[in-house]
Amino acid sequence: MTLEAPLERTVELQPLTQKVGTHNVSDPVLITTETANAASAGFDMKSALEIARIINHEDAKVATAVKKALPEIAIVIDMVARALRDGGRLIYVGAGSSGRIASLDASECPPTYSTLPSQVQYIMAGGPKALASASDVNEDSPEIGQRDIARRRPTRKDVVIGVSASGRTPYVIGAVEYARARGAKTASVTCNQKTPLSEVSDTTIVAEVGPEVVSGSTRMKASTAQKMILNMITTGAMTRLGYVYDNLMVNVHMKNAKLVERGIRVLMSVCDIDRETAIRTIKSAGKSIPIAVVMLKANVDKMEAVRRLTKSDGNVRLAIDDSRLEL
Repeated sequence: MTLEAPLERTVELQPLTQKVGTHNVSDPVLITTETANAASAGFDMKSALEIARIINHEDAKVATAVKKALPEIAIVIDMVARALRDGGRLIYVGAGSSGRIASLDASECPPTYSTLPSQVQYIMAGGPKALASASDVNEDSPEIGQRDIARRRPTRKDVVIGVSASGRTPYVIGAVEYARARGAKTASVTCNQKTPLSEVSDTTIVAEVGPEVVSGSTRMKASTAQKMILNMITTGAMTRLGYVYDNLMVNVHMKNAKLVERGIRVLMSVCDIDRETAIRTIKSAGKSIPIAVVMLKANVDKMEAVRRLTKSDGNVRLAIDDSRLEL
C-alpha cells in the first residue's frame, strides 16, 4: 500500500532568512511553539488515559499564560470598542488554525450581539474555502496578505488584529503592516516573544503556552489561548459598548427558537417581570430586547426608548440613565 499523496504544488525550500516588507523573518532564536515537549516524550506509546492526562496537564497551563497578557488584552478591548463606536471595524487576519479561530470569533458576534457582519470581519489565508481544507501555501506570501487586506480598504477608523501562533507568518505580517501604513490601529495575538508580527503591531498580546504535546501542533494549546483571548476582546468590547446589561446578553438577536427563549428569560431577569409581561413587551418593542429593557426600566414608550438608545449609541445602561459613557 502506498502512503504517498500527490502534492498540489511544489514548494521550494527557502533559506532561514526571508524578507517580509521591511522585516526579516529569520530564526535566530528557537520558537517555543515549535520545540519538543519533554512532558510528552514517548507519547505514541501511551495508553488512552495517559494521553488524555498529558494533554489535560498541558492545557492547564493555558489560562496562566493568558493571565500574564491581561494588560495588553485590556488595551485592545478599549481599542476595538472605540473603533466600533466611531463607525470603524474590527478585522482579524490569520492563517491555518489561527485563522479558523479568528473566523469563529467574528462569525459569532452577529448572533450574540446583533452586530452587523461588516463590523467584525476576518480574512483567512486561502479564503473561506481554507476553513474546511488546508491552503497553507498562501501563508508564505506577504504580498497575498497585503492584497487581501487592501480589498477591505482599511482606514484610521479600523482595528486590524493579526493572529499567528508563531508570530512569523508572512501572510499575516504583510496584511498587518499594510493596514498600519494606511492608518489603522493594529494588534497581534501570538504565542512567542519578540516576533516580526509584533514589530508591525501597535499592541502585541503574547500568551507563552510553551511547546505543544505534539510538537508544532499549534491547533492545541496555542489555539486554545488564542480562542480565550479573542473571546475576551470581543466580549469586552461589546460589554464596554453597552450590549451587555449586568452580565446578561441584552443585545441578543432572536432569530431562532432558542434565542427567542433566551431573550424572554433575559427580559424577565433584568426587569423582574413574569413571562406574559415579557412577551407582550418584546412584541410592542418590535422584538428588540434593548428597546424592551429601556421601556420597562426607564418607564418610557417605544419612541422614547429608541431615542435614548440612539443617543447612547446602543448602550442599554446609559439609555436607561439617559447619559453617555466616554470610552
